[in-house]
Amino acid sequence: MIKLIASDLDGTLLRNGAQELSPRAVHLIHELTQKGIHFVAASGRQYDSERHIFREIRDDISYISDNGSLCVHQGEVISCGHISDDLALRIIDEARKNRKYELLISRLEASYIEEGNPDFENYMKTVMNFNIRVVKDIRDVELPVMKIAVANLGTDDNMEYLNHLKNMFGQEIKAVTSGTIWIDFITPGCSKGKALKTLMKLFGIKPEECMAFGDEYNDVEMLELVGKSYAMSDAAPGIAEHAAYVTDSVEDILEEVLAGLR
Repeated sequence: MIKLIASDLDGTLLRNGAQELSPRAVHLIHELTQKGIHFVAASGRQYDSERHIFREIRDDISYISDNGSLCVHQGEVISCGHISDDLALRIIDEARKNRKYELLISRLEASYIEEGNPDFENYMKTVMNFNIRVVKDIRDVELPVMKIAVANLGTDDNMEYLNHLKNMFGQEIKAVTSGTIWIDFITPGCSKGKALKTLMKLFGIKPEECMAFGDEYNDVEMLELVGKSYAMSDAAPGIAEHAAYVTDSVEDILEEVLAGLR
């Protein structure tokens, strides 16, 4: 029996660039939690952004944010990871060299970007609903940080730059695509899968009692952990190889799970 369901957001539960849950998704998740099934939002997004997306049922679910760097259940921080100060500064310095990409770093209290690009600031605040603080020099943000990411609003082809970053830092930290415009640095020792394992231990739930959905490389560990995993039909190349099933709709599968409980 499924006792826990974890889902990525962008490209998975949120389809085709959507920034809001469908009424159907809200209803299904609410019904599942009312029947005792744990639901976990698992995203590269900031915790505050996730809470905004699930605002109608925000206190009914658990959260994995920042690609597993932060795990929160019922308002309590269950786990929190950080990038070493030296590595963080070297990544920041390298990322600032490429003016095609915007840099974002996250701490527990907020995410930080540099001033100078009002379009990016507006996107993060009003589209992504991040708790954003704009600073003159991102190097002045207090260390340590939970997450570093870069974004290019003008392209969905980040592979060349991703490969460059992997060549620079691949021996120290994992860099992956996250959604269509993002490249995320996964905090060493952290992943959505590891955070999910922490929640499973907290709830006393086995992997075979869990279901997960994802579409990008930051979802791989989570998909490989659970007993019933789904890659989205338009997932990034190779993601389906890490999942047991492929689906066009998270909501359709949630409906099936709910039907089995009636």
